[in-house]
Amino acid sequence: MRFTRALSAAVVLLGLAAAPATADSSPSASPSGDGDAPTTAGTSFRTATEFEQGQVATANGAAGDYLYWSFPADAGQRPTVKATVKLPETHAAQTWRVDVYDGLRRRQACQWGAQARTADAGASSVELACVLRTVRAWTEPWANDPLPGTYYVRLTAVNVPTSDLGVPVSAEVRADSKDIGGAAAVDGSLAEPLVPGIAVTSGADQGDEDEKGAVLSAIEPEDGWSSGWWSDRWVWSGIGAVLAALAGIGGYALTRGSGRPSRVPPGA
Repeated sequence: MRFTRALSAAVVLLGLAAAPATADSSPSASPSGDGDAPTTAGTSFRTATEFEQGQVATANGAAGDYLYWSFPADAGQRPTVKATVKLPETHAAQTWRVDVYDGLRRRQACQWGAQARTADAGASSVELACVLRTVRAWTEPWANDPLPGTYYVRLTAVNVPTSDLGVPVSAEVRADSKDIGGAAAVDGSLAEPLVPGIAVTSGADQGDEDEKGAVLSAIEPEDGWSSGWWSDRWVWSGIGAVLAALAGIGGYALTRGSGRPSRVPPGA
């Protein structure tokens, strides 16, 4: 009976711990309204327009332009970038492509999604998508794993016919993340996220106005950058230890028996 009650308590504890982990796996909500979303795009990495995850950034441009945006992504997140290009009524076939780069400006491969797609002549729009690998808190210097920090989105048309160069287009870009949690946790973390200007932050904190001007990026996750050491795998490890202890207690209670065997004489 005692073992049954202990096992029931462990099941309840397991359910309570699993509830927030399930909630973390849903796509992140928009931190602010679309009214704050940018309506322009940059033309290079240095001039990339910043936007938050969950916002829909828009921009007007022309076929042949390079359009750049940037957004923050933290450890344990698996970002998905979606882009929609609205084309004029008359145009030739165009191939559009979306590329995503990390804070070191390394192009990150897409796990899946239509990263490049061709719009037939006369098509009104083309939709692109890129699902990145999970952002890691730390990695080996020689690896190309995505790391926490700023991510750059580059949208452009490739091999544009000469007749379509300069044709006006409008674009929408959105980034969302799925929280993977402890399944992607590693033992280690970066000293600082890969954000433009992070190297001069310490100088800016000391009150040097010139140093403050060198800090280029002001975007970060809604809850700030994670430390990298905490993840829900600590919760699951604790639950596993509790269940192992209860299993040991239950096994001992079942094998101990009810007391002195009946076949042993009373005086023995």
